[in-house]
Formats: sequence, structure tokens, C-alpha cells
Amino acid sequence: MLDKTYSNLIAEKRSDKEQSLQFFSNSISSVIRRNVLFCSATNSIKDAAILMKQHRCGSILIKQEGRFIGITTDQDFRNKVVAGELKISNPISDIMSSPLISIQEHSSIFEAFIKILKAGVKHLAVVNNENDAIGVISNSDLINAQGKLPFLFIKEINKAVSYKEISKKQKQLPQSISTLINEGAKAQNINNFVTAITDAILEKLINFAIAEIGPPPVKFAFMVMGSEGRKEQTLKTDQDNAIIFEDVNEAEPASVNAYFLTLGEHVCNMLDKTGYDFCKGDIMAKNPKWCQPVSVWKKYFKEWIYNASPEALLQISIFFDFRLGYGDSRLVNELREYLFDILGNGKGFFKYMAANTTHFRLPIGFFGNFIVESKGKYKNTFDIKKPMMLVVDFARIYALQNKISATNTMERLALLYKKNVISESDYNDISHSYSYMMNLRFINQIDAILNKGGEPNNNINPKKLSRIEQQILKEIFKKIETRTKLQQDFFGVI
Repeated sequence: MLDKTYSNLIAEKRSDKEQSLQFFSNSISSVIRRNVLFCSATNSIKDAAILMKQHRCGSILIKQEGRFIGITTDQDFRNKVVAGELKISNPISDIMSSPLISIQEHSSIFEAFIKILKAGVKHLAVVNNENDAIGVISNSDLINAQGKLPFLFIKEINKAVSYKEISKKQKQLPQSISTLINEGAKAQNINNFVTAITDAILEKLINFAIAEIGPPPVKFAFMVMGSEGRKEQTLKTDQDNAIIFEDVNEAEPASVNAYFLTLGEHVCNMLDKTGYDFCKGDIMAKNPKWCQPVSVWKKYFKEWIYNASPEALLQISIFFDFRLGYGDSRLVNELREYLFDILGNGKGFFKYMAANTTHFRLPIGFFGNFIVESKGKYKNTFDIKKPMMLVVDFARIYALQNKISATNTMERLALLYKKNVISESDYNDISHSYSYMMNLRFINQIDAILNKGGEPNNNINPKKLSRIEQQILKEIFKKIETRTKLQQDFFGVI
């Protein structure tokens, strides 16, 4: 567990507002309507409408054979009954939305926001641990409860008709994040917000590109990797992406390859114009090497696992954080399953990955002083991203070893704790530390953009931190020294 000194320092740092229950981190159980109104799938449209009127409810869940299978809302009655001229004697199942999209009652309000946006629905069924519906939450419930920031931000991106409109909206992101920070949102919720926006922008740009060059010849997936793949993008980020598509017969590959390379070029160029810089290492879908069919991607991973050196793995580690950005999820899932299948045969892989953590030096000296840059643009600062990468690498190594599909660092840590790979005290120490550093990183970037009119960076000047903040960071650097466990597990060092 976190020791008393560390906990006290964090408690001192929190303002009164931060100590109160903050909106975006609240459980949705605090705002849901718990009067679960439902009827049978065989009930008539008229019967369902009467029930909704009697209970003054804008939605009703539909049940069949003991389980909830869908939902009908006021909008369904307007669009499908009145405008669609359906008979009110028809069964309610004729106009319900199915399958039913649900969310766990202990999820945060922010998670509900994101799920509603991603699923493209206006209502979520709220379920308990037994998967029984205990209530319904709507987008209007969330908006009425606390402003319209996340919902409208992404909604406006979805309505954009050009990448120029998206670029203008993307420039508003720092101010929106500043608002979230002031509201007391947790770092992970801010990451979720940035991820949702980036995903929405990516989807929109890919649709623009497809509209311009024509539909894809085969199924494909646009993969995102690195910080975006981990859902940990901040305001200082560049592109790390790739395309994977179905294998085709020998007569087709040239034209199919040409199509997806053109798609990659269009998308990456638009991403660059909307605020996501080109990757300096050229790890992008516009690079022919990273725009390949499934079979080639499998060869890449096989080569990396069986034959890669520590130096090579250091350069390509971000590929192991891949996730679906757009397209057919089955292709990404197939690649991940293949990766997990062959990992057990790569004897040196995990040892090399563990060895690479030695490349990251904690910015703290033997006597507890901060080690900072002595000259140059970032004189008297240290890069907060480097100690954070120790946690990222630690979580990635053990997630891959334990065949955990999650790519987000906090999710990986939680699942590793659940699987008893790491102890409760290690989980608490590492996850709290990582969250604190991520929050500090966001604050530093927001300050650089909004207050100093500069570019976002990851460089922290410890002298500009309060005494308490300095102490917290020093304690954090002690907590995230993960090399001991890695050495024990992969090198037999005790």
C-alpha cells in the first residue's frame, strides 16, 4: 500500500474542490433513473405507449424469455410508428432497438459519455454485477447533470464536412482539457476524452478519404499504436499507425496494395493537417512497409519475437500496443491471437524487453536531488515521459506474457493485479503514481499552450513545483522502480 508519508503528501496537495465528489469521475449510479420500466416483446406498441405515459418515462426496456433484449424510446414512436405508419397493434419488438447496449453501474459518468458516443445511441441500460438491468441512462441525463463539453465536442466533429473544420475543432482541445482538469476529472478520464476525440477525428478522415478514392477492395483495419494505441495520448503527440488488410490471390495484390497505400497517404496527410504530426520514425500507414496484408503482419511479429535483438525491440515496442482505430475488428483480433500463440516460443523476447527498461533513467540522484538538463532549450528541466515509460514497459511486458488483450497501461495493471501477477501494494503504488504523473504532464502542457503561447512539451522544472509536489515526485520515483521484479522474473536475480 502507499505509505503514510506519500498518502499525506497527496492529501495536502488536493484542494477542497478536488476532495469533493467530482462529476466526471462519479459513478453513473448517482444519476441513473432506477425505475426500470419494461414490457414483454409480445406486448403491443399501444400497451407499451400507455405504460410509458403512466410512468412519465421516455423509454421502456423490452424483455423476452427472462432477459432484456432491446429498448424503445419516444423517438422510436415518432420515427417508426407515426412517421412510419405502423399499426399500434403491432408487437413492440417491431420498433425496438436491439441488441441492448449496456454499461456496468459502477462505471464512471465519463465512461457512459464515451460509450453513448461510440455506440451511436442515446440510451444505455445500466446493469449490476449479475447483468440485471437496474436502470436506464440517456445522453440528456448526462448533459443535464453537467454541461455539454465532451458530448458536443465529439458531436461537432461527427458533423464536420471537411478536414479544415476538424482542424479548427482540434485546436480547441487544450481549452476543453483545461476545463476538465478544473472540474477535477481524473487523468485517465482525460485520456479517455482525448482518445475519443482522436478516434472520432480518425474515423471522419478515413470516411473522407474513402469518399474520395472509392470503397476498399477488401476488408481492412486502420490500426493505431504507441500512445494512441494505449489510449494515452496527450497534447504532445505524433502519428503511429498502420493498415492491415485481407490476403488476396496472386492476381490481385498490386491493385489492392496500391489502393490501401493511397488510403494511408490521404489519411496520414489529413491527420498532419489537423494537428497530428507525422511520425519522425515514419511508422505510418503511408509507408508501404506498414501497409500490408494479414500474412505479412504475421511474418513481422514472428520475426520480432524469434529473432529480434534488444536494440531492435527498443525501436518497435510500440507495435505491441496496437488496437483497432477503424475498420474490421476481426483482422486486428486475428493478428493479436496469432501474436499470443507464438509468444511462448520466443525464448529471448521477454528477456530482451525487460533488458530495455535499463535505457530509461529515473531523474533522481543518489542523494534525492532531481537530475535536470544542464543546457539547451530545456535547461533545468527533466522529461516526465521517461519515468512514465518505465511503467508503460512494465505493464506491456507482463500483459503480453499473460495474454492480456488490453493496451491501456492502467487497464493492464488492473488486470495483472486481478490475475495475481502483481501484488495489491504494487498495483496501488504503480497505478497511483502513473496517474499522478499523467495529470502533471497534462497540466504542464496546458500551461505551455494556454499561458505561455508555446508548444506542448513533457519537460518539468522541479523548481517551479511546490515543496509538496517535489516530495510527491520523489516518492513516486521510488515507487515505480520496477526493475527488481523484472530482474527476478526474467534474469533470475534475487
